[in-house]
Amino acid sequence: MNLPPTFSLMFPFTPLQAMDYLGVAVFAASGVLAAGRKHLDWFGVLVIATVTAVGGGTLRDLLIDRPVFWLTSTAYLWVILAATLATMLVVRVRDIPLRALLIADALGLALFAVSGARIAEAAGYGGIVVVILGTMTGVAGGVLRDILIAEIPLLLKSGEIYATAALAGIIVYLLLQIAGVDRVIAGYAGMAVIVVLRFVAIFTRLRMPALKLGDPEQG
Repeated sequence: MNLPPTFSLMFPFTPLQAMDYLGVAVFAASGVLAAGRKHLDWFGVLVIATVTAVGGGTLRDLLIDRPVFWLTSTAYLWVILAATLATMLVVRVRDIPLRALLIADALGLALFAVSGARIAEAAGYGGIVVVILGTMTGVAGGVLRDILIAEIPLLLKSGEIYATAALAGIIVYLLLQIAGVDRVIAGYAGMAVIVVLRFVAIFTRLRMPALKLGDPEQG
Protein backbone atom coordinates (compact mmCIF):
# COMPACT_ATOMS: atom_id res chain seq x y z
CA MET A 1 0.00 0.00 0.00
CA ASN A 2 1.48 3.35 -1.02
CA LEU A 3 0.90 6.09 1.54
CA PRO A 4 0.90 9.80 0.71
CA PRO A 5 4.25 11.50 1.43
CA THR A 6 2.68 13.64 4.15
CA PHE A 7 1.37 10.54 5.93
CA SER A 8 4.31 8.21 5.62
CA LEU A 9 7.03 8.13 8.27
CA MET A 10 10.61 7.49 7.28
CA PHE A 11 12.38 4.47 8.74
CA PRO A 12 14.79 4.22 10.32
CA PHE A 13 14.46 7.48 12.25
CA THR A 14 17.46 9.63 12.92
CA PRO A 15 17.92 10.24 16.67
CA LEU A 16 16.63 13.81 16.26
CA GLN A 17 13.51 12.65 14.38
CA ALA A 18 12.86 9.96 16.97
CA MET A 19 13.07 12.51 19.79
CA ASP A 20 10.73 14.87 17.94
CA TYR A 21 8.06 12.26 17.22
CA LEU A 22 8.23 10.78 20.71
CA GLY A 23 8.17 14.23 22.29
CA VAL A 24 5.12 15.21 20.24
CA ALA A 25 3.32 12.01 21.24
CA VAL A 26 4.12 12.36 24.96
CA PHE A 27 3.17 16.02 25.10
CA ALA A 28 -0.07 15.27 23.23
CA ALA A 29 -0.86 12.62 25.86
CA SER A 30 -0.19 15.13 28.64
CA GLY A 31 -2.55 17.55 26.91
CA VAL A 32 -5.28 14.92 26.82
CA LEU A 33 -4.85 14.19 30.53
CA ALA A 34 -4.95 17.90 31.39
CA ALA A 35 -8.03 18.50 29.22
CA GLY A 36 -9.76 15.45 30.69
CA ARG A 37 -9.35 16.83 34.20
CA LYS A 38 -11.29 19.88 33.02
CA HIS A 39 -14.01 17.70 31.42
CA LEU A 40 -13.58 19.14 27.93
CA ASP A 41 -15.33 17.55 24.96
CA TRP A 42 -13.41 15.55 22.36
CA PHE A 43 -12.74 18.59 20.16
CA GLY A 44 -11.43 20.59 23.10
CA VAL A 45 -9.23 17.66 24.06
CA LEU A 46 -7.76 17.52 20.56
CA VAL A 47 -7.10 21.28 20.55
CA ILE A 48 -5.31 21.15 23.91
CA ALA A 49 -3.31 18.08 22.87
CA THR A 50 -2.21 19.76 19.64
CA VAL A 51 -1.27 23.07 21.24
CA THR A 52 0.72 21.25 23.93
CA ALA A 53 2.55 19.14 21.37
CA VAL A 54 3.49 21.84 18.84
CA GLY A 55 3.55 25.06 20.89
CA GLY A 56 7.20 25.04 21.94
CA GLY A 57 8.59 23.88 18.61
CA THR A 58 6.48 26.39 16.69
CA LEU A 59 7.73 29.30 18.78
CA ARG A 60 11.33 28.12 18.36
CA ASP A 61 11.01 27.79 14.57
CA LEU A 62 9.45 31.25 14.23
CA LEU A 63 12.22 32.86 16.28
CA ILE A 64 15.05 31.32 14.26
CA ASP A 65 13.29 31.84 10.92
CA ARG A 66 13.06 28.10 10.29
CA PRO A 67 10.13 26.41 8.48
CA VAL A 68 7.63 25.40 11.16
CA PHE A 69 8.21 21.69 11.71
CA TRP A 70 4.62 20.47 11.58
CA LEU A 71 3.88 22.46 8.42
CA THR A 72 6.78 20.91 6.52
CA SER A 73 5.97 17.38 7.72
CA THR A 74 2.33 16.71 8.57
CA ALA A 75 3.38 13.31 9.92
CA TYR A 76 3.66 15.16 13.24
CA LEU A 77 -0.06 15.90 13.13
CA TRP A 78 -0.84 12.22 12.54
CA VAL A 79 1.35 11.33 15.51
CA ILE A 80 -0.59 13.83 17.63
CA LEU A 81 -3.91 12.39 16.47
CA ALA A 82 -2.82 8.82 17.16
CA ALA A 83 -1.45 9.69 20.61
CA THR A 84 -4.61 11.65 21.44
CA LEU A 85 -6.94 8.83 20.43
CA ALA A 86 -4.86 6.20 22.24
CA THR A 87 -4.79 8.26 25.44
CA MET A 88 -8.54 8.94 25.25
CA LEU A 89 -9.18 5.21 24.95
CA VAL A 90 -7.02 4.50 27.99
CA VAL A 91 -8.68 7.14 30.18
CA ARG A 92 -12.13 5.78 29.31
CA VAL A 93 -11.33 2.43 30.91
CA ARG A 94 -9.25 3.50 33.88
CA ASP A 95 -8.79 6.52 36.11
CA ILE A 96 -5.50 8.35 35.50
CA PRO A 97 -4.07 10.19 38.54
CA LEU A 98 -2.58 13.68 38.43
CA ARG A 99 0.88 12.22 38.89
CA ALA A 100 0.58 10.51 35.49
CA LEU A 101 0.08 13.93 33.88
CA LEU A 102 3.19 15.24 35.62
CA ILE A 103 5.22 12.21 34.52
CA ALA A 104 4.07 12.53 30.90
CA ASP A 105 4.92 16.23 31.01
CA ALA A 106 8.39 15.46 32.42
CA LEU A 107 9.13 13.05 29.57
CA GLY A 108 7.91 15.54 26.97
CA LEU A 109 9.99 18.28 28.59
CA ALA A 110 13.15 16.16 28.38
CA LEU A 111 12.60 15.10 24.78
CA PHE A 112 11.69 18.54 23.47
CA ALA A 113 14.30 20.49 25.43
CA VAL A 114 17.19 18.44 24.05
CA SER A 115 15.78 18.18 20.53
CA GLY A 116 15.18 21.94 20.57
CA ALA A 117 18.79 22.49 21.61
CA ARG A 118 20.01 20.26 18.79
CA ILE A 119 17.86 22.11 16.24
CA ALA A 120 19.25 25.42 17.50
CA GLU A 121 22.78 24.05 17.06
CA ALA A 122 21.96 22.90 13.54
CA ALA A 123 20.75 26.43 12.75
CA GLY A 124 24.18 27.77 13.67
CA TYR A 125 23.57 29.00 17.22
CA GLY A 126 25.66 28.15 20.23
CA GLY A 127 26.13 28.66 23.95
CA ILE A 128 23.43 30.48 25.88
CA VAL A 129 21.21 30.87 22.81
CA VAL A 130 21.03 27.06 22.48
CA VAL A 131 20.14 26.81 26.18
CA ILE A 132 17.36 29.40 25.85
CA LEU A 133 15.88 27.98 22.63
CA GLY A 134 16.02 24.42 23.96
CA THR A 135 14.34 25.41 27.22
CA MET A 136 11.69 27.38 25.33
CA THR A 137 10.98 24.38 23.12
CA GLY A 138 10.49 22.22 26.20
CA VAL A 139 8.34 24.51 28.33
CA ALA A 140 6.24 26.66 25.95
CA GLY A 141 3.76 23.93 24.98
CA GLY A 142 3.01 23.13 28.61
CA VAL A 143 2.61 26.81 29.43
CA LEU A 144 0.08 27.28 26.61
CA ARG A 145 -1.76 24.13 27.72
CA ASP A 146 -2.07 25.34 31.30
CA ILE A 147 -3.15 28.83 30.29
CA LEU A 148 -5.88 27.48 28.00
CA ILE A 149 -7.31 25.25 30.75
CA ALA A 150 -7.09 28.06 33.33
CA GLU A 151 -4.28 26.57 35.43
CA ILE A 152 -1.19 28.28 36.78
CA PRO A 153 1.60 27.05 34.46
CA LEU A 154 4.13 24.73 36.10
CA LEU A 155 6.76 27.19 34.90
CA LEU A 156 5.34 29.88 37.21
CA LYS A 157 4.45 27.82 40.28
CA SER A 158 6.47 28.91 43.28
CA GLY A 159 9.62 26.84 43.68
CA GLU A 160 8.67 24.32 40.98
CA ILE A 161 11.70 22.61 39.43
CA TYR A 162 10.58 22.77 35.82
CA ALA A 163 12.42 25.16 33.53
CA THR A 164 15.37 24.69 35.89
CA ALA A 165 15.43 21.00 35.02
CA ALA A 166 15.43 21.79 31.29
CA LEU A 167 18.26 24.30 31.75
CA ALA A 168 20.33 21.78 33.69
CA GLY A 169 19.81 19.02 31.14
CA ILE A 170 20.76 21.21 28.18
CA ILE A 171 23.85 22.52 29.96
CA VAL A 172 24.94 18.94 30.69
CA TYR A 173 24.36 18.10 27.02
CA LEU A 174 26.57 20.98 25.88
CA LEU A 175 29.30 20.33 28.45
CA LEU A 176 29.52 16.66 27.50
CA GLN A 177 30.00 17.63 23.87
CA ILE A 178 32.79 20.00 24.86
CA ALA A 179 34.38 17.11 26.77
CA GLY A 180 34.36 15.04 23.58
CA VAL A 181 31.35 12.82 24.26
CA ASP A 182 29.38 11.70 21.20
CA ARG A 183 26.50 14.07 20.47
CA VAL A 184 23.83 11.38 20.61
CA ILE A 185 25.08 10.02 23.93
CA ALA A 186 25.31 13.57 25.28
CA GLY A 187 21.70 14.11 24.23
CA TYR A 188 20.52 11.01 26.08
CA ALA A 189 22.48 12.10 29.15
CA GLY A 190 20.88 15.55 29.02
CA MET A 191 17.40 14.03 28.79
CA ALA A 192 18.19 11.73 31.71
CA VAL A 193 19.17 14.71 33.85
CA ILE A 194 15.89 16.47 33.05
CA VAL A 195 13.78 13.39 33.78
CA VAL A 196 15.60 12.66 37.05
CA LEU A 197 15.24 16.22 38.29
CA ARG A 198 11.55 16.35 37.40
CA PHE A 199 10.86 12.94 38.94
CA VAL A 200 12.64 13.97 42.15
CA ALA A 201 10.50 17.12 42.25
CA ILE A 202 7.30 15.14 41.57
CA PHE A 203 7.88 12.26 43.99
CA THR A 204 9.65 14.10 46.84
CA ARG A 205 8.06 17.55 46.42
CA LEU A 206 11.52 19.11 46.28
CA ARG A 207 11.24 22.83 45.57
CA MET A 208 13.54 25.69 44.69
CA PRO A 209 13.92 28.35 47.39
CA ALA A 210 11.58 31.27 46.84
CA LEU A 211 12.53 34.95 47.00
CA LYS A 212 10.34 36.56 49.66
CA LEU A 213 10.23 40.34 49.83
CA GLY A 214 7.55 41.79 52.11
CA ASP A 215 3.95 40.64 52.44
CA PRO A 216 2.49 39.45 49.07
CA GLU A 217 -1.01 40.35 50.31
CA GLN A 218 -0.02 44.00 50.49
CA GLY A 219 1.25 44.12 46.91
